[in-house]
Amino acid sequence: MTPTELLADVPLFAELTPDELAELTEASEIEELRRGDVLFHEDDPSDRLYVVVEGRIAIAKRSIDGRESVVALMESGDLFGEMPLFERLGRSAEARALEQSQVLVISYEPIRRVYESRPELLWGVVELLAGRLRSMDVALADTVFLDVTGRTAKRLVEMAGGSDEFNLPVTQEELAAMVGASRERVNKAIASFVRLGWIAQADRRYRITDREQLERRAR
Repeated sequence: MTPTELLADVPLFAELTPDELAELTEASEIEELRRGDVLFHEDDPSDRLYVVVEGRIAIAKRSIDGRESVVALMESGDLFGEMPLFERLGRSAEARALEQSQVLVISYEPIRRVYESRPELLWGVVELLAGRLRSMDVALADTVFLDVTGRTAKRLVEMAGGSDEFNLPVTQEELAAMVGASRERVNKAIASFVRLGWIAQADRRYRITDREQLERRAR
């Protein structure tokens, strides 16, 4: 997929004309990342956004004592780093590569020019931000209404997608950060699923053996 095709598939840019997409493509560049590379830290100055070409990027928040919570996992085609484009503040979170990845980097300025010339496109921005708020509502509800075991079950179901067999795309520490609990408590939850016969596990390879029960525990 070319950078132009990648941008055309991003909801924020879906209504752009071919000329506008070409302008953004011209202003973009590919950045290669190794596992652990940090694109930006929370509160960093910001002047660009990113689209994942391949790999996985964790969007994370850190507490004052260094604990981490992974608030989003960005994969191929996902856009991130756009909030300061509209509010002109620093980064709201950290972005870190979870594996070898590629991202398409675009400066804010050519994007602002497009929106200033065609303000009706801002309805797409409203839709994007509404989607972000909806996701935050779900995450907040999970924190309030699901215990660690329930949140672990939900993350495993999400990572499996429609398949019963999958490789865990993150480490145990990263999974714990996504669940919002210690590694020990998440491992204990996974061990209980294995004991109950809901999943089978071999290192980072998982097989869901009772999807109905696992999904029920995730609600």
